[in-house]
Amino acid sequence: MRAIKRIAFFASLLIIWEVAVRVSGVSESLMPSASRVFQELYIGFSDMTLVYDLQASFKRLFIGLGIGVLLGSALGVLLAKSKTADETLGTLVLALQTVPSIVWLPIAIMWFGMNEVSVIFIIVLGATFVMTINMRTGIKNVNPLYVKAAQTMGSKGIDLFVRVTFPASIPYAITGLKLAWAFAWRALMAGELLSTGPGLGYTLRFASDFGNMSLVIGVMIIIGTVGSIMDLFVFQRIEKNVMKRWGLDN
Repeated sequence: MRAIKRIAFFASLLIIWEVAVRVSGVSESLMPSASRVFQELYIGFSDMTLVYDLQASFKRLFIGLGIGVLLGSALGVLLAKSKTADETLGTLVLALQTVPSIVWLPIAIMWFGMNEVSVIFIIVLGATFVMTINMRTGIKNVNPLYVKAAQTMGSKGIDLFVRVTFPASIPYAITGLKLAWAFAWRALMAGELLSTGPGLGYTLRFASDFGNMSLVIGVMIIIGTVGSIMDLFVFQRIEKNVMKRWGLDN
């Protein structure tokens, strides 16, 4: 039923979009019709241009996201376990987390040039700080009863962390991973706008420079669709399983 509702909703939007453009007579260079946009997408996938763009974007994303998640998890553990680090480095992390990824672009270009490293650097920054904050919160919010119960049974140090603290913080870690993915995906698009291609962000800028509004909107649809698919079919299912595993699913 939910799938039918969504299909009907988006089908209605496409019909309204198509009719509105045709009736208004607006220029295709300003607002192309839905059929023209999907025709452009068909051409892009047929000649493999958009396929190569997706492959390049996902390659950068997974590298940057992987590094960001690892760094963020390590920093989160450090901040949760060290009061001094939390009061010093933690303040810096909170400040940097509010800085939009696109602001780092000039620094990345000056440091690394307009290449793959710059884009991956932006992605890492986009994912690291949000993962750090969620990991820190997860460890700090572990139920003290779990820790005390494990300690009475002789668990301590690394054993206590591996067997109790880290598993109990997994719901927060999953939320952090989900947010890290979202921030990394946005950072990727920002970074690719100034890349030399291929990539979705590069194609978006290329289409904009040549006034191909149909392709601009088409790439925007792809970006939004990929984000929705990852959220609906990957992260929501992982979250549901984790919440059910920990008895947090109502």
